[in-house]
Amino acid sequence: MVRLHCFAQSGNAFKVAFMLRALDVPFEAVHVDFLNGITADPAWRDDHNEMGEAPILEDGPLRLTQSGAILTYLAKKHGRFGGATESEQLEVLRWLLFDNHKFTSYFATYRFMKALAKTPPDPAIMKFLLGRIEGAFKVVDKHLATREYIVGDNPTIADFSLSGYHFFPQEESGIDVAARWPNIGAWVERLKGIPGWASPYEVMPGEQLPPRW
Repeated sequence: MVRLHCFAQSGNAFKVAFMLRALDVPFEAVHVDFLNGITADPAWRDDHNEMGEAPILEDGPLRLTQSGAILTYLAKKHGRFGGATESEQLEVLRWLLFDNHKFTSYFATYRFMKALAKTPPDPAIMKFLLGRIEGAFKVVDKHLATREYIVGDNPTIADFSLSGYHFFPQEESGIDVAARWPNIGAWVERLKGIPGWASPYEVMPGEQLPPRW
């Protein structure tokens, strides 16, 4: 049995959960008590992930972390969603790197500070992050103006990766993505049509919490 260490609020973990469900691969979801600080515990890091992050995928003797690496592994193992040609595979990698560095990175941080952080966010920091979000989202929205998926004619792990944080309630980030970037909004709705899709709060352990700020 594949095991996915995850928690309900994590879009990075949901990227992998969504992929596994789309592949119709049964898995055990193992709760990571991130919100109570378990990933900062040295013993947890020694036993699970030295980087102190989720998701973690266990597939037999293999233990793998970082959603991009996990998605790439699953695509290769199952022969799906990795890109149809070598050129597409390189393009998928290009978008995975853009996602991890910019598209997910700034948005996930902004959402965390608004919805989950224990102290009120600094307005100056939020303003900075919003500017970075706008820059990255403008790139993706323009890219999606002439295509249905990030790479090629069918969904790939680039779609799973970039979309991971866009299935959570709008109030968690306070940003109406579909209104501001309609091509991204339409793309997110298309991805909900992939067999296996379900809300992160239905798929992963942990309860939905109201935004803190």
